[in-house]
Amino acid sequence: MSDRASYWKANIRLVSICLVIWFIVSFGLGILFVEQMNAFSLGGYKLGFWFAQQGSIYTFVALIFFYAWRMNKLDRQYNVHEG
Repeated sequence: MSDRASYWKANIRLVSICLVIWFIVSFGLGILFVEQMNAFSLGGYKLGFWFAQQGSIYTFVALIFFYAWRMNKLDRQYNVHEG
């Protein structure tokens, strides 16, 4: 497999992992499992409500930083980095 194909495969794998995590947190914890999550609380709020309102947003922002950090590593690994 060429370096270009390997780089693309690693990129798609990273994007897929990030999307799965975001789906689990936003849809799974905020909607599907909200009743089970509401058995716990965070800062006085039911955890299911918190994930639906704030947790998915925080997770999304964290995933943006994680993706940028990991892509910089991949870029250096495959020698396609800037500068």
